[in-house]
Amino acid sequence: MVTKTVSGIDRRVCVACRRIHYNDPKIAVGVAVFRDDALLLVRRLMEPGRGKWALPGGWVDAGQDPRDAAAREALEEAGIVVEVAGIVDAVLTESDGAIFLLFDAIWVSGEPVAGDDADAAGFFRRDDLPPMAGFASDALAIARWPAPGAQ
Repeated sequence: MVTKTVSGIDRRVCVACRRIHYNDPKIAVGVAVFRDDALLLVRRLMEPGRGKWALPGGWVDAGQDPRDAAAREALEEAGIVVEVAGIVDAVLTESDGAIFLLFDAIWVSGEPVAGDDADAAGFFRRDDLPPMAGFASDALAIARWPAPGAQ
């Protein structure tokens, strides 16, 4: 492999077959789950944002529907069963260049309990939010906080 400029971008290219290697971004998902005018958050065990709070979220596995991945993350990280609804937004994460898909989700069952990648989980009201990790997805969810009684 050698590095060549392809369409203005340096890329790795095989010298034998000329195949171009594209460094494609990973896809991550998260869910904004509101219940009784409170937002579901988890306290992160990993960087970035270790020890701070964020929406449940994680990586999409190869071949997995992003909505299924979002529901899996809510269950794994917070013990909550959700019905994943529409996509809120897509953002490029600054830390690793991943594409993050934020979904609205409807709480179906379960009470928050810390799970995979989290050491605490809970529903928080707008006026009682814990220290946030500062992710763009968290800010998007907070900005779209539904009116009381609208969940």
